[in-house]
Amino acid sequence: MPLPFIIGGLAVVAGAAGIGTGIRGGMKMKDANDTMKSAQEKQEKAVDRLKDYNQETTLTMDELGERELSILVSFERFSDLIEKIQGRPEFKKYSKDGIDLPEYKVEELKKVSAGAGVLLGGISGAVAGTAGGFAAAGATTSAVMALGVASTGTTISSLSGVAATNATLAVLGGGPLSVGGGGMALGSVVLGGATLGVGLLIGGIIFNVTGSKLADKASEAYSQACKTDEQVNKITWYLRKLRMAAKKYQKTLIEVERQYQKRLEMLDCMVISSEKTDWRDFSKTEQKMTENLVLLVGLLYKMCQVKLVLQAEDKDEINTINKEEMEQVIHSAKDILENELNDNVA
Repeated sequence: MPLPFIIGGLAVVAGAAGIGTGIRGGMKMKDANDTMKSAQEKQEKAVDRLKDYNQETTLTMDELGERELSILVSFERFSDLIEKIQGRPEFKKYSKDGIDLPEYKVEELKKVSAGAGVLLGGISGAVAGTAGGFAAAGATTSAVMALGVASTGTTISSLSGVAATNATLAVLGGGPLSVGGGGMALGSVVLGGATLGVGLLIGGIIFNVTGSKLADKASEAYSQACKTDEQVNKITWYLRKLRMAAKKYQKTLIEVERQYQKRLEMLDCMVISSEKTDWRDFSKTEQKMTENLVLLVGLLYKMCQVKLVLQAEDKDEINTINKEEMEQVIHSAKDILENELNDNVA
């Protein structure tokens, strides 16, 4: 039977009551549609907000991770220069006022430097967030682990598994972030334009039932969108805190690196250009400068060793920003820069 006759027959049966029911059903449909649009808007805004925070945090973490790896790579040059100096004293472990720095060990520094070189060399072909993942897990530790497996032909993408490879992945303990869900997707399908058109054709009573079901789906979708918004707010709060902590840590790292690079260039000039390779030929100022350089190497080694993120035991829980240890190391660095570097190097 042609469709117009079906519509006409349903209209006669429904009568005036059907018209009233249809109007109520239409209102429910409109309300459901409005609710779904609100849910979709809330969902999209939440996801866009998450993307923005993730992008900013990823950039900051990547900058920090690359800087840490570059510093570790430079330790090979430092080690080569130190090893040329004959009769040099043993550079012992630094420990003062709760500040403990590792003892100078040339083998350890060269191993870390080589591993950092492996990671740094592969970052250009890796996904955004890889370098930041190494900072999150501790660049020094990541470099040592990378060196241990580099000879097996492991790719940089696999090596990045040592750490969280993305600032968002660094949020959750065990896996990728998931926002939204089946409820929202299902609601969007149910309230598609085609479904709405079919409902208008069927007639008042059935249309009213459909409208009620769609209202339930729209309500479910909006509830899901609210959950997404709540979860995103929690995660963006974490990302904002992580970014702030990383920027503060990087600021101190840059200052320590600046002092380190000055003295490294001076030592290079003395050993290579001036060919001073006997400790007895060093002036008191030059000896002190060299000792401070070793001290700064220990400080940088420790700073690059700090894990910015501590992984949660539960994969669904948010990780912890290692703020306490970061603050301790920042305090140690400032104390050393202000009170220990008395070698008149500006």
